[in-house]
Amino acid sequence: MGHMQHMDGGWITPVLSYVMAVVGAALGLRCTVRALAARGRAKRNWLLTASAAIGAGIWTMHFVAMLGFTVDGTAIRYDIPLTLLSLAVAIVVVGAGVFIAGYGGSRVRSVLLGGLGTGLGVAAMHYIGMAAVELNGSLAYDPRLVAASVVIAVVAASAALWAALAVRGPVIAAGAALVMGLAVSSMHYTGMAAVSVSVRTSTAPLAGASAPAFILPLAVVLGSFLFLTCAFVALSPTARERAESEAAARPLHEVELPAT
Repeated sequence: MGHMQHMDGGWITPVLSYVMAVVGAALGLRCTVRALAARGRAKRNWLLTASAAIGAGIWTMHFVAMLGFTVDGTAIRYDIPLTLLSLAVAIVVVGAGVFIAGYGGSRVRSVLLGGLGTGLGVAAMHYIGMAAVELNGSLAYDPRLVAASVVIAVVAASAALWAALAVRGPVIAAGAALVMGLAVSSMHYTGMAAVSVSVRTSTAPLAGASAPAFILPLAVVLGSFLFLTCAFVALSPTARERAESEAAARPLHEVELPAT
């Protein structure tokens, strides 16, 4: 059995990964709320942005947390195609959940199906990401903790979607994002607690890329995307604000300038 560290860099990796999960959740939920007030192409674009935000947020959370994952007696590398697949799965499966929530007829069905889809997306992303881990040895999983991690992911996603669909206001939205971020992090560390490693001594070089060479740059790019999109969404007017500003501007065009 290899001794594992999940927080090798101290508290920086869990805290930073939690922040990334919260930013992705906040942006995704905000876009979902915007989508409900929109129609046609605008609605679809808001839902696509929400999917990308939540998917990128949970992926970045997972791999930033993985920067603190070390095992005594072996280096750790990441299989590049599987790592990228985990990102694609996160966005596509979360997207399915978000679109069900956005286009669903009843709120209950939207939350149940959307939460199930989104939660399974989080879990699938996590375990595909774990399959991308290359080390001298083998990983084994405790099935009870794996099941618990999937349940946490589904319940959390459902709760966050319910909050996004049922309530309005920045305080509630911030609270939902904090809860969803906490849930995604809890799911991650529950999933990591399920892992045990049997290390084999080997001098053979490992396939794949090291975390600093591959995971870190990709996480920085996705993190930048999330923060920039957050700023854009925060600054772009809502449908109601746009209608109000148009109504306010209309009389100005109709006022006749006094003759000089």
